Amino acid sequence: MRYANTKKVLVTGGAGFLGSHLCEKILDQGHEVLCVDNFFTGTRRNIAHLIDNPRFEMMRHDITFPLYVEVDEIYNLACPASPVHYQFDPVQTTKTSVVGAINMLGLAKRVKAKVFQASTSEVYGDPEVHPQPEEYWGRVNPIGFRSCYDEGKRCAETLFFDYYRQHKLPIKVVRIFNTYGPRMHPNDGRVVSNFIVQALKGSDLTIYGDGSQTRSFCYVDDLIDGFLALMETGPEITGPINIGNPGEFTMLQLAELIIEMTNSSSKIVTRPLPPDDPRQRRPDISKAKALLGWEPTVPLRAGLSRTINYFDHYIRN
Repeated sequence: MRYANTKKVLVTGGAGFLGSHLCEKILDQGHEVLCVDNFFTGTRRNIAHLIDNPRFEMMRHDITFPLYVEVDEIYNLACPASPVHYQFDPVQTTKTSVVGAINMLGLAKRVKAKVFQASTSEVYGDPEVHPQPEEYWGRVNPIGFRSCYDEGKRCAETLFFDYYRQHKLPIKVVRIFNTYGPRMHPNDGRVVSNFIVQALKGSDLTIYGDGSQTRSFCYVDDLIDGFLALMETGPEITGPINIGNPGEFTMLQLAELIIEMTNSSSKIVTRPLPPDDPRQRRPDISKAKALLGWEPTVPLRAGLSRTINYFDHYIRN
């Protein structure tokens, strides 16, 4: 039975790292979840604990094809988000961001649903402004190896705001900064999962460049709370809004911390910096604080401890 205040919520990319945590939180709120994923990077393991929940439904589907369902809200998270995965099939990555956005926006328009777009800090490229506010237009190479993801997400934002202006569609756009936590893909090439897996296995930790480039790391629970806070706002708040942790660390600092926390004998080795790799990345979260009352609460060391425990269990099993 569905109660009057129960929503049917579609989460695309719902079997992925972020999507699975979002599905979990929405179910905890008492709503129904339709999880859609093509399992390119998502895994059944991420949602196995949700399958028996009567308010959870799983559908295998690629959002580059239209989807005909009846829902009240849509969270569009579908897209490979790490360079290893989005560069594997760059044309499909662009199609997922652009055609997928068109399909989700079309669905939202038909069923009159509020629709959420998971955008990215990659829209800022290799920034000349630091930290990055939402008003900054970015510095992106349109023809580089990362462009399929960067420009695909930028185009998706364009589509969302054109649907908002042209069709009065209620939209919410979040720009996600580096996020980590349990259920990250162990082979996705992202720095936190890379370092933890390497340290647990006693392998060398690979740093690209001299390790002085910086990132800001947000624990997944904080990020999902930011998603939900934005979705609950009125129609006048559309975003884009940065969601991330403004604490800034160099790659070298992160590697040393993970070696210490895992009590690993791993060494740090360097490799050439990949093309168009941003030198620094840190969110200005003033808007999130002012409009959503949101800011991250989980310190890096505490979040890493939970993530290390997850990967330690994952590797052993």
